[in-house]
Amino acid sequence: MSRMLRSMPSGSLLMLVLFAGVLLSAIAVAYSAHWNRQLLNELYGELSVRDKAQAEWGRLILEQSTWTAHSRIEILASEQLRMHIPAAADVRLVKP
Repeated sequence: MSRMLRSMPSGSLLMLVLFAGVLLSAIAVAYSAHWNRQLLNELYGELSVRDKAQAEWGRLILEQSTWTAHSRIEILASEQLRMHIPAAADVRLVKP
Protein backbone atom coordinates (compact mmCIF):
# COMPACT_ATOMS: atom_id res chain seq x y z
CA MET A 1 0.00 0.00 0.00
CA SER A 2 2.76 2.45 0.94
CA ARG A 3 4.52 1.51 -2.28
CA MET A 4 1.36 2.42 -4.23
CA LEU A 5 1.08 5.74 -2.43
CA ARG A 6 4.70 6.56 -3.24
CA SER A 7 4.19 5.88 -6.93
CA MET A 8 1.19 8.32 -7.16
CA PRO A 9 1.82 11.96 -8.01
CA SER A 10 1.81 14.26 -4.99
CA GLY A 11 -1.66 15.83 -5.55
CA SER A 12 -3.41 12.60 -6.53
CA LEU A 13 -4.21 11.51 -2.99
CA LEU A 14 -5.73 14.89 -2.21
CA MET A 15 -7.79 14.76 -5.41
CA LEU A 16 -8.96 11.22 -4.57
CA VAL A 17 -10.07 12.32 -1.09
CA LEU A 18 -11.83 15.38 -2.50
CA PHE A 19 -13.54 13.28 -5.18
CA ALA A 20 -14.77 10.82 -2.54
CA GLY A 21 -16.03 13.73 -0.42
CA VAL A 22 -17.92 15.24 -3.37
CA LEU A 23 -19.38 11.86 -4.30
CA LEU A 24 -20.57 11.18 -0.75
CA SER A 25 -21.98 14.70 -0.53
CA ALA A 26 -23.95 14.21 -3.77
CA ILE A 27 -25.35 10.91 -2.53
CA ALA A 28 -26.35 12.55 0.78
CA VAL A 29 -28.14 15.40 -1.05
CA ALA A 30 -30.07 12.93 -3.22
CA TYR A 31 -31.01 10.84 -0.18
CA SER A 32 -32.18 13.86 1.84
CA ALA A 33 -34.28 15.13 -1.10
CA HIS A 34 -35.90 11.70 -1.45
CA TRP A 35 -36.56 11.49 2.29
CA ASN A 36 -38.02 15.01 2.24
CA ARG A 37 -40.42 14.04 -0.56
CA GLN A 38 -41.50 10.93 1.32
CA LEU A 39 -42.23 12.94 4.47
CA LEU A 40 -44.11 15.56 2.47
CA ASN A 41 -46.29 12.87 0.85
CA GLU A 42 -46.97 11.38 4.27
CA LEU A 43 -47.91 14.82 5.60
CA TYR A 44 -50.37 15.41 2.76
CA GLY A 45 -51.91 12.00 3.39
CA GLU A 46 -52.38 12.78 7.08
CA LEU A 47 -53.85 16.19 6.28
CA SER A 48 -56.34 14.49 3.98
CA VAL A 49 -57.33 12.09 6.75
CA ARG A 50 -57.73 15.04 9.13
CA ASP A 51 -59.93 16.92 6.67
CA LYS A 52 -62.17 13.88 6.17
CA ALA A 53 -62.47 13.42 9.94
CA GLN A 54 -63.40 17.08 10.39
CA ALA A 55 -66.06 16.84 7.67
CA GLU A 56 -67.50 13.72 9.32
CA TRP A 57 -67.47 15.48 12.71
CA GLY A 58 -69.41 18.38 11.24
CA ARG A 59 -72.00 16.01 9.76
CA LEU A 60 -72.36 14.22 13.10
CA ILE A 61 -72.83 17.49 14.99
CA LEU A 62 -75.50 18.54 12.49
CA GLU A 63 -77.23 15.17 12.81
CA GLN A 64 -77.14 15.38 16.60
CA SER A 65 -78.67 18.84 16.58
CA THR A 66 -81.40 17.56 14.26
CA TRP A 67 -82.21 14.56 16.46
CA THR A 68 -82.27 16.63 19.66
CA ALA A 69 -84.29 19.58 18.34
CA HIS A 70 -87.03 20.54 20.82
CA SER A 71 -89.75 20.62 18.17
CA ARG A 72 -88.88 17.07 17.03
CA ILE A 73 -88.90 15.75 20.60
CA GLU A 74 -92.24 17.44 21.28
CA ILE A 75 -93.79 15.91 18.14
CA LEU A 76 -92.49 12.44 19.03
CA ALA A 77 -93.75 12.75 22.60
CA SER A 78 -97.21 13.81 21.54
CA GLU A 79 -97.62 11.37 18.63
CA GLN A 80 -95.85 8.21 19.81
CA LEU A 81 -96.19 8.48 23.59
CA ARG A 82 -99.47 10.43 23.62
CA MET A 83 -98.00 12.97 26.00
CA HIS A 84 -99.37 16.48 26.30
CA ILE A 85 -98.62 19.67 28.18
CA PRO A 86 -100.87 19.71 31.27
CA ALA A 87 -103.28 22.55 31.81
CA ALA A 88 -102.56 24.96 34.63
CA ALA A 89 -105.37 23.43 36.72
CA ASP A 90 -103.77 19.98 36.43
CA VAL A 91 -100.41 21.11 37.81
CA ARG A 92 -99.93 20.46 41.54
CA LEU A 93 -96.93 21.45 43.63
CA VAL A 94 -95.73 18.89 46.13
CA LYS A 95 -93.91 20.10 49.21
CA PRO A 96 -91.13 17.90 50.56
